[in-house]
Amino acid sequence: MQMEIPETLAPFFQEYIFANLDAQRDAALVIERTLAFGNRDELRWLFARYGRERVREWVQHDSARRLPQRAFLAWQMILEIPHSERTQPVRGVWAY
Repeated sequence: MQMEIPETLAPFFQEYIFANLDAQRDAALVIERTLAFGNRDELRWLFARYGRERVREWVQHDSARRLPQRAFLAWQMILEIPHSERTQPVRGVWAY
């Protein structure tokens, strides 16, 4: 099983030199972009590479501010992460 970052994810890392990304060193970034934009094959790779618990831990601690709100809420539900004040999505800069 290939453990390098799939080439199909390259469009989601346009501000980086894709060939220089490292799946281990850049794990948080790779998890973020794959959860936000990945297709089924890319998500299968993500969970095979990092494991459900590591992905769940990332969603629980880092995703509220880094994922689009819909993706955040979907992964929170899929990974059975309870709602708490810390895991609420950011609603934008202005409190309207």
